[in-house]
Amino acid sequence: MDGVTQSAKDHELVLVTGPSGAGRTTAINAFEDLGYEVIDNLPLSLIPRLIDGPPLGRPIALGVDVRNRDFNATALIELIDTLTRDPRVQLSLLYLDCGPDELVRRYNETRRRHPLAVAETPALGITREMDLLAPIRVRADHLIDTSGMSPHDLKAEIADWFDRAGVPGLAVSVQSFSYKRGLPRGLDMVFDCRFLANPHWVPELRALDGRDAAVAAHVQSDPRFEEFTTRLRDLLLFLLPAHKAEGKAHLAIGFGCTGGQHRSVAVAEMMANALAEAGWSVSKRHRELERRSASGRPLGSG
Repeated sequence: MDGVTQSAKDHELVLVTGPSGAGRTTAINAFEDLGYEVIDNLPLSLIPRLIDGPPLGRPIALGVDVRNRDFNATALIELIDTLTRDPRVQLSLLYLDCGPDELVRRYNETRRRHPLAVAETPALGITREMDLLAPIRVRADHLIDTSGMSPHDLKAEIADWFDRAGVPGLAVSVQSFSYKRGLPRGLDMVFDCRFLANPHWVPELRALDGRDAAVAAHVQSDPRFEEFTTRLRDLLLFLLPAHKAEGKAHLAIGFGCTGGQHRSVAVAEMMANALAEAGWSVSKRHRELERRSASGRPLGSG
């Protein structure tokens, strides 16, 4: 790392950005709870002054969005490049993403005006902002899609990635999802579990999910399950040290099935436990189960 180790760096900065309504305020509060010094909406031109002096002493989380006085995407990208080249600085860009439909729902629920469409509909402002932030999104070191998250979920996710008191090294996120709802954003690896025996077609198992022992046993009864999970575990245990050696701080692994309720959940649970037993820091998220819990609606097939 150009002769400067992470631990020797004088200034640790996390830039927190993303579309308005995606959860930046919640994220900033989460960083404060983790012991970071937080500064929200500091003008971009003033950020370099933070590193002009002696070592900061503790990490800083900076909230940056379109309401910043001198915000523009080009200036932010230039700032990121400048800070990244500085050997004294350890910089992370956290981008909080969210689907446009969910952002519209949030704005309609709070009846707030969008900063880029004060006299127009929030949908117009959301479209403009996403177009404006597109080149910044692709530069993100960490991307969290908050579409299906509660504030508690977002705080937990940030703690998994940025808690300096936790286990150092590579943090692994294991997620289950439904292909019918599309892939979660930010996944590094995706594995399809739809070839396994589907508990949806067993009436007494249909209402349960993959965390239930009976559902897990049904999925494991598939003759292909043992070889699949053994090979997959061995593959991940081979790859994780390589990603860690390359300096990656977080790896997101997704398991999908038709409904995101049975097979993907069972495999994700088993794989998360196997990686944790091997000494890795692992967090779990079951996207469709969280959606069902929030809405009270049943899921799809499997």
